[in-house]
Amino acid sequence: MSKKIWITGASSGIGAALARELSAQGHQLLISARRIEALEAVRVTCAFPEKINCVSLDLENPESHREIADHAWGLMSGIDVVIHNAGVSQRSLAHETDWRVDERLMQINYVGTVALTKAILGRFLDRGRGHFVVVTSLTGVIPSPYRSGYSAAKHALHGFFDSLRAELEDQGIAVTLVAPGFVQTQVSVNALTGDGTSLGVMDNAQARGISAERCAAEIVQAMHRQKREVYIGRESYAAYVKRYLPGLFARMIKKAKVR
Repeated sequence: MSKKIWITGASSGIGAALARELSAQGHQLLISARRIEALEAVRVTCAFPEKINCVSLDLENPESHREIADHAWGLMSGIDVVIHNAGVSQRSLAHETDWRVDERLMQINYVGTVALTKAILGRFLDRGRGHFVVVTSLTGVIPSPYRSGYSAAKHALHGFFDSLRAELEDQGIAVTLVAPGFVQTQVSVNALTGDGTSLGVMDNAQARGISAERCAAEIVQAMHRQKREVYIGRESYAAYVKRYLPGLFARMIKKAKVR
């Protein structure tokens, strides 16, 4: 059954792969990122570009989200699923990172995502159904060196959306939390360093990750099954080690090659 799906962070990486995967399945899409020209470049690579709308969205400007959400809803004549995929990563040690970088990581990854959620949640509740698919990170479940602020923001998303599900699942609101490990995207290239500038290079761990296409396929499968939480990638075993063998995990993560 065809759905109306809004994907944020769709100009590259996992978001672009999601657009191609979902378009191939015949869904009607709205794709968002800051730059419309980048979205248009993705749209024309999809199976049914005529079924895709592009809308600019800046997570750092949450005051604009209500207006954008209203526009998106009208443009699509309703929305069934919002895939929160947009965000920015980090590659810097905690003690070398200016607190303003931590603030920006939280503003983009957590506050912006929550603001957009609340901008559309009322419409979902009025209709009695809606689905949020939240692409967090494995670092939203486990800690990681060089990603303290990013991990904190992703942990915050798990806390918020787990709580939202507990409050509203019986009112038709589904939440799927997706925590990928390393994926071959530009996420490390765009990651913030200690002074707020971008890293500018692909780190080794990211280069060894799974493809964005494989990640997108697993996200779509979890969406269709309305899974509550899924871990994706070769590193996902670490989430279970932390849960059941926390002492072993603490020793492992100190030695992990995460760059």
